[in-house]
Amino acid sequence: MIELILGGARSGKSGYAQQCAIDNNKPVLLIATATADDNEMHQRINLHKQQRPNNIEVIEEPLELSAILNHPDNSNKSILIDCLTLWVSNLLLKYKEKIEDAKEFTAFINCLDTINADVYIVSNEVGMGIIPLGHLNRIYCDAVGRLHQAIAVKAQRVTLMVAGLPHSIKSEIKL
Repeated sequence: MIELILGGARSGKSGYAQQCAIDNNKPVLLIATATADDNEMHQRINLHKQQRPNNIEVIEEPLELSAILNHPDNSNKSILIDCLTLWVSNLLLKYKEKIEDAKEFTAFINCLDTINADVYIVSNEVGMGIIPLGHLNRIYCDAVGRLHQAIAVKAQRVTLMVAGLPHSIKSEIKL
């Protein structure tokens, strides 16, 4: 089962996704994509660590998501990816305009077809505003938007978070 959880900044995405993964009654693995490149980001990462239960396994991986998802030890787990938009930022820094040609980008999308775990993917919805100024900003928003669309096709659930409230966009799973 794959669930894509979208929303704006401080919409409650991470907390909701974490609770879904825990409620699944399987071992929880968090793949954290953030890198602490400045003091403010370091503080954000520390806050997430403090708010996270101790029984959640954490792997910090800024680029190679598919390698972790495909690892046999991670089958039959609840895997939480937080967050996809930071992952795309990491790819943008590495590949610049060729982000959607990156092997990591394609490998991640493809591995969702064969994953043997429940995956909760957190990502910021970037497509609800105006077209951004700046070439790299547009490349970023286009890549994130196309990635969300590709995942949404494969996902059994898509949830939009607004003010801490989940709104079901797609649900192929009967509760």
